[in-house]
Amino acid sequence: MPIQHFFVLMLENRSFDHVFGFSTIPDLDKPDPATDSNIDPVTGISIPVAEGADFSLKGVDADPGHEFEDGLRQLAGPGTQHLQPGTGKYPPITNKGFVDSYRTSGSGSPGRIMKCFSPDQLPVLNQLASEFVLCDHWYASLPGPTWPNRFFMMAATSGGLTKSPSTGDIIQATAFAGYGFEHGNIFDALDRQGIEWVIFEGDKFPVSFALKGMNDNRLKGRFVDFANFEQHIGDPAFGSKFIFIEPQYGSHKFDVTGPGDFSGGNSMHPLDDVRNGEALIKQVYETIRKFPSVWNNAALLIVFDEHGGFYDHATPPTCIPPGDNSVNAAGGQEPFLFDQLGVRVPALVISPLVIKGAVDHRNYDHASALATVERIFGVGSLTQRDNAAIDLGHLFSLATPRTDTPDVLSNPAPSSALETMAPEPVDTQDKLKRDLVAIDTPSISSMVSPRANEPLASDPQVGFAYVALMRAMGHADTEQEKEEWKNEFRGIRTRKDAARFMTRAKLRVYYNEYVKR
Repeated sequence: MPIQHFFVLMLENRSFDHVFGFSTIPDLDKPDPATDSNIDPVTGISIPVAEGADFSLKGVDADPGHEFEDGLRQLAGPGTQHLQPGTGKYPPITNKGFVDSYRTSGSGSPGRIMKCFSPDQLPVLNQLASEFVLCDHWYASLPGPTWPNRFFMMAATSGGLTKSPSTGDIIQATAFAGYGFEHGNIFDALDRQGIEWVIFEGDKFPVSFALKGMNDNRLKGRFVDFANFEQHIGDPAFGSKFIFIEPQYGSHKFDVTGPGDFSGGNSMHPLDDVRNGEALIKQVYETIRKFPSVWNNAALLIVFDEHGGFYDHATPPTCIPPGDNSVNAAGGQEPFLFDQLGVRVPALVISPLVIKGAVDHRNYDHASALATVERIFGVGSLTQRDNAAIDLGHLFSLATPRTDTPDVLSNPAPSSALETMAPEPVDTQDKLKRDLVAIDTPSISSMVSPRANEPLASDPQVGFAYVALMRAMGHADTEQEKEEWKNEFRGIRTRKDAARFMTRAKLRVYYNEYVKR
């Protein structure tokens, strides 16, 4: 293959229909409002797929459920809660439970889950689709949430994990050494072949840092702040072959210092404004396009980790299980066989070596990205999933780079004054210290309501606290300090616990200041 630099920008929690269901791109597998609908079990009203999705659900409605059990209800129909008894097999898929699931998640208007963006709401993604290749049968690697799906992008497996991990799940699986897999991950595989790679972190606590060995890789310069993206790839010595870009996931503040709902970033999470994600996509594309020595033999894959609970009409196909040991499986999770893909998600393959405006109908999942990297650079497969996956090599069919690709993309859709979100306050050293004081200052409500009644930290919040743990331990001066960080993580139960932990970790990681409890 002619590709020398393979970039991946993985965004958050949107289904294909939700993003491209009303696109004007020809030949797409799109929903039909006349036939694609869900019935609200409470009202009995049939709700068809429709245009007019909200740019952000923050302050509008609940965050749609997208854990494994939510996927069961959405795909197999209202009320479905378990796999087929005694088999580990997925129930028959009808795609009829999305409205029911959203109502169960606390939505006041569950028909909103059927809404899709119009092309003018997402001009950046639609322009890229018209200029390059849009894959309309790319599926999440399993019908589950962010963490196991992102693991599939990095290891062609989740090691048996199907859910967002709890504190106990993390400790059991990692023993505080980072998530490992029977055959390692793509970064390990590239290292064995001496192939350069880099992770651009739009977030100081990227999910990739939860993998085993990442503190060593940080010391080797493999993690680069996204603020330095242009400077880094514009360096004449730039030689990284695999480039993984993580977005800003939003607020990590889980109690008195903020909502902890991961809004305020650019990941396209449902509680984020998708226009921030469009701005990130535009920046990534235009930066790569700016440097011909990189662009002319580069590919950029823009893909979403999972569907975020939003409706999609396509039936996810079955697939090849990874076939590795379930070293990361969480206690109590369903006995899933990993032979069923998740809901369809948007995926764009961008390169001057692909034909303009093509739609690729082949079935892909996140392991297809790894299969592409492995076959381009002569790296062996990690699991049976990526070994069997269709790669993207056939798309890079042009003998010479196109000269008609745009230098600059359209701007994201404008925001009204009412829609504009206030920027997150900068986490200065003094502000973080004030936050710690606020967290530990008893309020009247906390004196009346003891800790037992405090809101619990969610599993996604605990997951990011684990990334913070790994980073903080990498800055620790002594083994005793490392043990103190571990002990505090073990004790995270409430949002207030998580808030305190994250604030202290930020002081350690950002400012190299260790504030003891």
